[in-house]
Amino acid sequence: MAVLKWINLTLLVLYPVAWAAPLMRAGLLPLFGLSEISVLTGLQALWETDILLALIVTLFALVAPYLKTVGLALVQFKLLSRRTLPALALMGKLAMADVFLIAIYITVVKGIGIGRIETAWGLYLFTACILASLLISVVESRRTPD
Repeated sequence: MAVLKWINLTLLVLYPVAWAAPLMRAGLLPLFGLSEISVLTGLQALWETDILLALIVTLFALVAPYLKTVGLALVQFKLLSRRTLPALALMGKLAMADVFLIAIYITVVKGIGIGRIETAWGLYLFTACILASLLISVVESRRTPD
């Protein structure tokens, strides 16, 4: 199970990469080029238009998964009590909500047919980070303390 510690620490590097990576490419009509949208560019646009929604998305997309990963690393290296695992699991579920919202947005835009949208590699990386973190926390919660 020592390998899970290192995978978890790797997530501390991969999360910022996933936040800056393109989640999708979107364009209004097929004649115009596609612009890339990342978690960070999406948040930047939200801060200009809807501060409350920007705060919520920042919590789900950035704060919750990163704090959960740091907390889990602290538990794995015995610097934080295992009693915090339920709270860390809740933070992971909040982070997964962000991936579902992105998927719903993509489905809605494709269904309307007004614009064009393509998923990009950052969406897969972001989703993989969230799922890896959830899997690590499940395994860690089932592990008996040393």
